[in-house]
Amino acid sequence: MSNDNFEPKIVGFLCNWCSYRAADLAGSARIKYAPNVRIIRVMCSGRVDPTFVMKALAQGADGVMIAGCHPGECHYIEQNYKAMRRYAMLKQTLTAMGVEPDRVQLVWASAAEGQRLAECIDKLVNDVKRLGPLRWPANWAENGERQHALEAIVKEHEEAMEVPA
Repeated sequence: MSNDNFEPKIVGFLCNWCSYRAADLAGSARIKYAPNVRIIRVMCSGRVDPTFVMKALAQGADGVMIAGCHPGECHYIEQNYKAMRRYAMLKQTLTAMGVEPDRVQLVWASAAEGQRLAECIDKLVNDVKRLGPLRWPANWAENGERQHALEAIVKEHEEAMEVPA
């Protein structure tokens, strides 16, 4: 379902210590990459809960990138291994839901790898462009039950994660 006019919306969850700095390096070095990604800085790729990805897709993203430090180089010891496990589970869940696995990609990029991150962003944009729009919100427009169910799950998760005052 190729569409040359389609410009995918991509959400990128980037680790503060490596991938976010790689994006900053790419910008300051004037390395060109597709402007389709909207970056959300997280402290660690291990902090990216699968519900964040599901919510991004449910709210209109056509693809999601999770980027962090290389395995073995995480500032939080082993949290990027946690990201790997979550990513594998997420890919299985999305496939079971009928979502193409190439819409969500996990990338490792150190702070010095601005070029690599730019190439990975371009690859994700091209992969999603080839797949076409996700159109999840349009699928739910008829009765909204699924969207309300997902919103309730996300809200319940966020409330469970809140630290009591």
